[in-house]
Order: sequence, then structure tokens, then C-alpha cells
Amino acid sequence: MFKTTSTFGDFGRTGELTTRRGVVTTPTFMPDGTRGAVKSLTPQQVVDTGVQIVLANTYHLHLQPGEKAIKQLGGLHAFANRQGPMLTDSGGFQVFSLGKHTKISEEGVHFKDPKTGDKRFISPEISMQIQLDLGADMIVAFDHLVGLDHTVSDKEVKEAFDRTHRWLERCIAEFKRLTADMSDSERPLLFGVVQGGLDLDLRKQSLEIIQNSDVDGIAIGGLSVGETREEMTTVLQALAPLYRKDKPRFLLGVGTPEDLKIAVENGIDMLDCVLPTRNARHATVWSTNDAKIHLTNEQYSLDTSPIEPGCDCYACANGFSKAFLRHQFKVGEPLAGTLASIHNLRYMSRLCEQYCSK
Repeated sequence: MFKTTSTFGDFGRTGELTTRRGVVTTPTFMPDGTRGAVKSLTPQQVVDTGVQIVLANTYHLHLQPGEKAIKQLGGLHAFANRQGPMLTDSGGFQVFSLGKHTKISEEGVHFKDPKTGDKRFISPEISMQIQLDLGADMIVAFDHLVGLDHTVSDKEVKEAFDRTHRWLERCIAEFKRLTADMSDSERPLLFGVVQGGLDLDLRKQSLEIIQNSDVDGIAIGGLSVGETREEMTTVLQALAPLYRKDKPRFLLGVGTPEDLKIAVENGIDMLDCVLPTRNARHATVWSTNDAKIHLTNEQYSLDTSPIEPGCDCYACANGFSKAFLRHQFKVGEPLAGTLASIHNLRYMSRLCEQYCSK
């Protein structure tokens, strides 16, 4: 399922992850196609940036159009018109992001949609059922995620830690039931989630539990939810020497160039985040040495250079100037967000490819 192809630094590695939709070269960055599409981009445009996996959101697809409808329409790949591997999260992030609209019990989580008032209940078993109906190639165990700002107590972190592992056992049992008739090459890969906040002892305990469970991959959750970069780095450094070599490692929700480098150099194989495309739609792009460019700034009004000279993305290689992009953002032309998104995704993919070429 996973094999290391080279190593660098103390803990970094490149590898090959075999999924039922093909082999993925790692490290790899995954954009979020929350509702089945990466916003403003066609599936081919996403592929052309070097992206190998697209992540879709279990909770939002469950709300609309519903996993049963997607299954009837041929599954997530047919629905989204994507050929390559797809991964779904568990709905666990919404336990945190919709915290004011949730009620958590040992059985699962009651959600109330803040826009429509619709109520949904997701348990570990239901999360597995939704993700299997969606037809993702990689799925994530349902976990209890809490933030890491000053309002969250150590007691809450420990409760979430314990509940995550109890839920993991239920996820594994339901996953095995649902995939009992599938061969190893037919079934999706299941990732268990490491939690524990900023408590390094809890994090190490959680990793040990996950690695000794019957899961295919390790997901590092509960970061990028209010902590500093230094705090995130401390957690990743503490876990780096403890990973098993035969399982892929997925860091959830982290997506700046700086954070990608920290993660990969501490043994992470896969990352996902909405940030590259969200920033792009708001006219913020990355250029040489991770410089952040705000394309609506007045200084670019007569700038004929592309976002990043020498970049091979569609936007830069075809000479779309900063002046052109600034104008299109100013007048509200959606093409600007599309071109900027293409560049940011290509930028993240190139960072990953550079590790593979070392």
C-alpha cells in the first residue's frame, strides 16, 4: 500500500501510495473540493496543476445532494467527473467549526445547519456509511476535534482524546462490516486520527493507539485550529521519530508553503487545505521564496510580469500579467480567481515535486 522511495533530512521521505484509483507520489498536497468541486476550476485544470488527490467534505455532501443520490449517480468520481483518487474527511472538522450548532454525546453528534436549520445526526457508524456510499478511495475515521485557543481546557482536550479512540473502534468495526465482500484492491483505505491537542504525551499515546489499530493510514488531526506555528511544529517534531514506516501520514487542514515544508520535513506524506484556493479567490498568491503577493495592490496596476517569472502554471506560462489580474479582480471578473487558484495549486504541487527530485 505504501513504500518509501527515498529519505531526506532526519525524518523526511518520498514514497508511493497505492490506491484503488492508482499510485500517488508523495509528498502530495490535496486541495479541498468541499462539495465535489475545487471552486472555480474544472477537473482538468486541477489535474494540470499536478494535484493527484482531491478531498471532498463528507458533512456538506451529506447535507446536499446526499450520499444516496451521489451513489445512485455513479459515485463521487462520476458525479465530480474526476478520474484520479479522492479522499473524504469524516465530518469531524464540523464538530469543531460548527461547535455552536452541535450537541455531542457518546453516541455521536447532532448538527443543526446554521443556514437552513436542517438537523442531522452523525455517529462513527453513519460517517463510515456516508463515506462508503460516496465512493471515496480514502476515508477518515470520525473523531472529536476541539480548538487549541485559550478557551479550551485540558479537560476538554482529554475528553476529546478519549472519545476519538472509542469512536475509532466503532469506525473500524463498521468499516469492516461494510467492506467484508471487497478484496484488498477494491476497498478504500481507512485513516485513523491522532488527537491530543498540544499535550505531547497525549499525542504520543494517540499515535501509538492509531498505529496499533487496524487502519491503513495515520491522520494527524487537531492542528491549524488556533495554535501558533511554533506550537504546531513542536507537535510534529515530537511525533516524527515515532511513525511506522509502512503507513501513509496525512496532516489535516494545513496548507501554507511554510507549513507544508515543516510538515514534510517532519515525515508527513499528505496535506490538505482550502487556503491556497481561498486565498487565490481573494487575490492573494505565492511567488518566489514563498513571498505573498496581494494582486489588488496599486503597485501592480502597470506591472506586465506574471505572478512568478519562470513558473510553469497556465497563468504564468501564458503571460497573464499582474496588471491584467489586478484589473479583473477589481471589476469582479471570476477569471481572475481561476487563474490565481491555478497558480497557487501549482505552487504547492511544485514544492512537493522538489522533494521528489532531490
